[in-house]
Amino acid sequence: MAGIQPEGILPLLKPAGMTSHDCVAKLRKMLKTKKVGHTGTLDPEVTGVLPVCVGRATKIAQYMSDYPKSYQAEAMIGKATTTEDAHGDVVEDKPVPEGVSAEAVKDALVSLTGRIMQVPPMFSAVKVNGKKLYQYAREGIEVERPARETTIYELNLLSEDAYFFGPYPVFPFFVSCSKGTYVRTLAVDIGKKLGYPAHMSHLVRTSSGPFDMGDCFTFEQIEQAIQDGNTNDLFLPIEKAIAHFDAITCDEEMEVRIKNGAVLPMVSEVQSTPFAVYNKHGKCIALYKQHPEKPGMMKPEKILAVE
Repeated sequence: MAGIQPEGILPLLKPAGMTSHDCVAKLRKMLKTKKVGHTGTLDPEVTGVLPVCVGRATKIAQYMSDYPKSYQAEAMIGKATTTEDAHGDVVEDKPVPEGVSAEAVKDALVSLTGRIMQVPPMFSAVKVNGKKLYQYAREGIEVERPARETTIYELNLLSEDAYFFGPYPVFPFFVSCSKGTYVRTLAVDIGKKLGYPAHMSHLVRTSSGPFDMGDCFTFEQIEQAIQDGNTNDLFLPIEKAIAHFDAITCDEEMEVRIKNGAVLPMVSEVQSTPFAVYNKHGKCIALYKQHPEKPGMMKPEKILAVE
């Protein structure tokens, strides 16, 4: 890839057994560039959609971490683990010989749809008193974790079975949720609604914002594209990643001023900030926001234009 500067959003189909940081490190070597960053951590054993920003696109990575996400997951009822997933030690074992009905599961899912409060798992990166929870957990220390509000947009059973048989019933479910939702904890809460300990036994992220499984490439496909000299097809434009932002289109004169970081009069077309500014060719050249000290004016937050 000598002489080629890769740029855009590379939707990676993250494999199991790698951290999100591992994936970024590997892509830096493959693409021969340091400008690579992911947009939302996935646990090592979780697979699925991991949008990766490359080149100029790293400037917008911070906005992509706020995307809503969707997952296909499995819950196992009857066993609780230290990590709330299948990779932790079992800390509670209460078999369900009679199994659970699909109707009972559906009722539990309905009750957990909408705005809910979650207590983050001990094995998570949430900080308490400046220290990550998983650091406390590894030291055998359990600390009080503040509950956080999250939104479950959709929560459905992914099975037509009428019954899930014991002693440890397992069922698949789909969830669409806001940033910061722990699907592991959601599985535990489903178990609580059913009256039993539970944990998440499997998880795949199926979408992150506008990027879904159909957009994604495996490491093998990326390597093949590099060997074939056909890397352009790997990257989606920055514009797709910020298509949900309010936007305006500027003329050539304003484009020159924007590239120089000009403070400009606020426009009435936008209702929220930051917002995207596109040139007449449909390329996003900057993100602007309301000026905090000058009413009626807007200032650049990110200049994305290429000279």
